[in-house]
Amino acid sequence: MTEYKRPQFQIKYLKELTSLDWLELALANPIEILIDHAHCERKAAGFAIQIMFRYPSENKVAEVLSPIAREELEHFEKIFYFLRSKGYGLKALKPPPYGNELSKNIRKEEPMRMLDSFLVASLIEARSHERLSLLALNSQDDQFKELYQSLIQSEARHFGVYWNLAQSKFDPIETSYRLDQLSKIESEILSNTFTLPRVHS
Repeated sequence: MTEYKRPQFQIKYLKELTSLDWLELALANPIEILIDHAHCERKAAGFAIQIMFRYPSENKVAEVLSPIAREELEHFEKIFYFLRSKGYGLKALKPPPYGNELSKNIRKEEPMRMLDSFLVASLIEARSHERLSLLALNSQDDQFKELYQSLIQSEARHFGVYWNLAQSKFDPIETSYRLDQLSKIESEILSNTFTLPRVHS
């Protein structure tokens, strides 16, 4: 049985570690994983912009999310050109239920909608950071390994940006309690079988 490495750190806001079954599937399908992650980066940029449009009078939100949107698009471009250098292009992929199912838990009324939006985004970034770290540690291809390593630090920072926004605008105890609830839901969603190689399958 293959011995896989795990990051020495553990993201305390994630309730469950990624399974080694996912890692095996992802390592066996690196191109499909990268195509999916390119879509994830583009969606993440769109989400940051959507939040800025939703709360136009929130100067702090615009200040911190505008750079996030640009960086997400830079990562999209980096993956796009990496794929092209390998002879591949983007294509539509069947998405996992992860993002939609997690977003269903964002409450509709304000200001809880804002809080949940920040926390859902932070969890997605945290999970991306954990999974890209796994790929960087275990990929046997140096070019793929280097690409993963170039992406992981920003995923962790993006998690921190959304988490800090939540803490700056809401009661810390309420924020931590709600994150704990959403973290449990996030792990439950990932426990459901989705057999195609995706970053959040």
